Amino acid sequence: MAFKKKYLPLVIGAAVAAGIFIGGKLNFSDRSDRLFTSNSNKEKLNRLIDYINYEYVDNVNTDSIVDVTVNGILENLDPHSVYIPKEDMERVAENMKGDFVGIGIHFYTYKDTVTVIRTVEDGPSDKVGILGGDRIIYANGDSLFGKHLVDGDIVHRLKGPVDSKVQLKVFRKDTNEILDFEVARDLIPIKSVDASYMLTNTLGYIKVNRFAESTFKEFKKALLDLKAQGAKEMTIDLRDNPGGFLSVAEQIVDEFLEDEKLILFTKNKSGNIDKDYATAKGDFEQGEVYVLINENSASASEIVAGALQDNDKGTIVGRRSYGKGLVQREMELGDGSAVRLTVSRYYTPTGRSIQRSYSHGNKDYYDEYFERLESGELIDPTKIKVSDSLKFTTPKGKIVYGGGGIIPDVFVPLDTNMQNETLLFLEQRGFISYFIFEELEKDRHMFDGYTRRNFIDDFIVSDDLVIKFQDYLNMRTASNITFVAFHEEVKQYLKATIADQLFGKGAYTEVFNANDDMINEVLKLSEQHQD
Repeated sequence: MAFKKKYLPLVIGAAVAAGIFIGGKLNFSDRSDRLFTSNSNKEKLNRLIDYINYEYVDNVNTDSIVDVTVNGILENLDPHSVYIPKEDMERVAENMKGDFVGIGIHFYTYKDTVTVIRTVEDGPSDKVGILGGDRIIYANGDSLFGKHLVDGDIVHRLKGPVDSKVQLKVFRKDTNEILDFEVARDLIPIKSVDASYMLTNTLGYIKVNRFAESTFKEFKKALLDLKAQGAKEMTIDLRDNPGGFLSVAEQIVDEFLEDEKLILFTKNKSGNIDKDYATAKGDFEQGEVYVLINENSASASEIVAGALQDNDKGTIVGRRSYGKGLVQREMELGDGSAVRLTVSRYYTPTGRSIQRSYSHGNKDYYDEYFERLESGELIDPTKIKVSDSLKFTTPKGKIVYGGGGIIPDVFVPLDTNMQNETLLFLEQRGFISYFIFEELEKDRHMFDGYTRRNFIDDFIVSDDLVIKFQDYLNMRTASNITFVAFHEEVKQYLKATIADQLFGKGAYTEVFNANDDMINEVLKLSEQHQD
């Protein structure tokens, strides 16, 4: 069962996040009071809630009963129709909008004090001179230290309206002084593009982590920057990308397809079909494209991969994708909460649906995903289950399949060393980040001689640092952890985390890509294409 446990966080994350995929082009303007007209079933529910509210022997929070009722209804529909309670709406809306208002810092609550890891480049805190390692001890006179504080309280005190000012008192360890800063809050982007850089002199790379409102703008800028640097080929990394807005996926696909090429079509309950085509405004219609996907690439990620694959544009590299072909639409419920309801299915240009079956309920739906993991298909492509009844043919004669995700053109097996269960656990629980942060705290000038490029290309993690990390873990966990079997992999995690805390701007991804199997496969394909 260790194999199953290893992937559980990834599976849950993909399943939950995949539920946010919203059809951006659907006409659904009816208000909730018009949609949910009076009927006997509605009256029955209202009467039951009223009975409980007024007659039940104990005091009951009927709001929680309503939440349970709504979730119960949705669980009988499909795995991706979801209820969003009002207390979660702000966070969900910010994530999909692509920005929030704040002061622009990444921080830890370190020894009960808000400590800056690094500032957002050109953000409000960066502009006034706040540095990594600074302790923010007061905001507008309110203390930001002490065991009683949680991250949610800290964020609440630092956030506010755009252009509003916050007075900060900051302790700078290097100089042992307390400094005063006035910071004007501003819109802080939640980046969708994790990294963009040149893999070779002619091959560009863009990693997209989700499809939010701001994603296309970020993607377009990265694409044009890489073209200006000489990119004739492009790699789009959609691994672990759970999806997002349909319209954003269409815009990205449009950059690579010629005018009037079909991107996808959707079909609703009434059988109405809505087709979406590429326009003439794409900026990379002639270059070769490589799309990286894995078992957690879902929804809008699958639209991009499917549209390019079905139009014989480029090469899909990796492992079979998640398999979500449903479109959701968000509807407010009148009390600050909302429901994202599946309103249609989408189909790739050849006419295939890549949605996995959920006819036996949500449990079987997710168990099927576990079965895929345990079947060995992440290592051996011959283990991928396909059905001849779901076989489709692209314009150039390539065979593609529907019924459960996008099957790549070039399969790359799972790297079991880099996906080691222990390393994934340590990263997800923050042990690696905290260790590196504490090491930097000892001397934040130890890397002053490195530029971002020099660090990525030249810095080598020492064996001593690995031993220090091992000792650090053994002091904080009950297990006696050793890294004998995956010493080099630990070094890569440590180097990537140092790069992230020092430089940001995709440095973590670039370090990891240096020994990545899928990237190496793309480099081989690119070389063959050049020949």
